[in-house]
Amino acid sequence: MKKTATAHLTKSAALNFVEMRSASHSSSCYRTHTHDEFSFGVVDLGTAEYKNQRQTYKITPGATVTINPGEAHSCNAQQGVWSYRMLFIETAWMGELQREICVDVQQDFQPFGQHLLENRLSYRNFSQLYSCLLTEPSSLIAEEALIAYVAPMFAATATPKKLALGNIAQVQELIMDQLDTNLPLADFCALTNLSPFHLIRSFKHRYGQSPHAYQLDQRIKQARLLLKSGLSLVAIANTLGFADQSHFQRHFKSRTALTPQQYQHFFV
Repeated sequence: MKKTATAHLTKSAALNFVEMRSASHSSSCYRTHTHDEFSFGVVDLGTAEYKNQRQTYKITPGATVTINPGEAHSCNAQQGVWSYRMLFIETAWMGELQREICVDVQQDFQPFGQHLLENRLSYRNFSQLYSCLLTEPSSLIAEEALIAYVAPMFAATATPKKLALGNIAQVQELIMDQLDTNLPLADFCALTNLSPFHLIRSFKHRYGQSPHAYQLDQRIKQARLLLKSGLSLVAIANTLGFADQSHFQRHFKSRTALTPQQYQHFFV
């Protein structure tokens, strides 16, 4: 049975400077064009011919393409239909991130040197980021994930800025004081006068985890105490700021190798 072609264009659930596009079993073709944004994409099904400036590439599932703002390009299925996903990131945000990371970015942005990343890790990382940006309502989680994905692409070839620790301890205190609150990254930046990249980098340097990972770890520690007291899973999830009971269960098991019910059974 022939599968129905579908296409979707939407904003990230948490970041309004990120657009997302997907197409499944599509036969659509694209003439040479440009984007104002930085673009990243993967082919999930079929093969495609990707032209960027004067270079031509054959794209197969597992490869990741990068497109700089203003680059004339086209990408079309070689035979039959294809499925793909794209991310479009506003140039102003990307340029600001580059200036935060590197000391030698003088222009509006630094273009990426590679148009094609052919390894399964890049594809897997893209898929994880795409899923996060599509569904994650927390701007803290989404922006951490986006920074972790794009920063290594240009940081490795540039001169990094020195680490600025700032008042990182204040971020840790705020997390602990409001453990049930999904605080945005902007609140931490305002508190420490650090950029998002340097805030995350400095926090990980001091505490070994990103702010979000640290918050989850502390929530799980508190959950263990509440489970021992006999409190219900629903009440614990609500008390500690988890989206729902399944969200709580998933993160608890990933850190303890036990479900909350199994853990509570040993003590109650």
